[in-house]
Amino acid sequence: MVQAPSAADARAAAQSRVRLELLTELVRKDLKVKYKNSALGFIWSLANPLLYLAVFSLVFIKILKNGIPAFPVLFMSGFLVWNFFNLATLSGTGSVVGNANLVRKVRFPRVVLPLSSVGFAGVHFVLQLGVLLALLLVFYRDAFGAQLVLLVPALAVVVVFATAMALLSSALNVRFRDVEHLLEVILLAWFWLTPIVYPVTFIRDSLAGSSPWLFRLYMANPMTGVVTAMQRAIYVHPVTGGRQILPAGGYGFYLTWLGVGGAIALALLAAGLWTFRRLQADFAEEL
Repeated sequence: MVQAPSAADARAAAQSRVRLELLTELVRKDLKVKYKNSALGFIWSLANPLLYLAVFSLVFIKILKNGIPAFPVLFMSGFLVWNFFNLATLSGTGSVVGNANLVRKVRFPRVVLPLSSVGFAGVHFVLQLGVLLALLLVFYRDAFGAQLVLLVPALAVVVVFATAMALLSSALNVRFRDVEHLLEVILLAWFWLTPIVYPVTFIRDSLAGSSPWLFRLYMANPMTGVVTAMQRAIYVHPVTGGRQILPAGGYGFYLTWLGVGGAIALALLAAGLWTFRRLQADFAEEL
């Protein structure tokens, strides 16, 4: 005999449905505001990655001559996921402060504000990734193989990590307004400490002999594991012309560090949820 759901279960399901509907509406609102009165709409979101691609290709292919075959593929496979994390974190940080009037006047689950920023960044990432895959279908068909399975754990880790960062930083930014500005500086340094414009083997080979523990510390950065896994999923020639561009010999290296990054992301998510729930009662007064 099937037991009817209790009143508490029905109430929890209704609250979850309201949160999901509110989250969807906030993401839709952000997208409409972003491209309001814009003739090109979403195409503008491609301007940032294309500009970075043009500049870094010029510098690293023509000027510094890094000799990496298909460098644009290696770069874009890592840069797009970094762009998602960067946008989700920064927009999430200002999400509560930016909706101060709404927070002060209306009772609603505040947690949807940073989550909507992650959703907004996620929509951009999915569309940008779709454009990249369409280009790869024309210019780099080798990318479509079994290795694409690495996209699943890599994307799972970065979504959890970006959500954790957005929750934690949005709550702290209400009380300490310098958090948003400090995070901009940190993310700039973080970008260069993540193997996006250079292969991770460059760091590995540089530190292997003298300080192998530093390389393990470097890989403990969750975004390093995510970016290298994304690159391995799309850039399918880790060893080219006798030169090792990415760690070869199976997917164990990538899954191991994704596991480490995932554990760190989950711990940070727990800390972010706890911090947000503890501070949200004072949001209206702080704002």
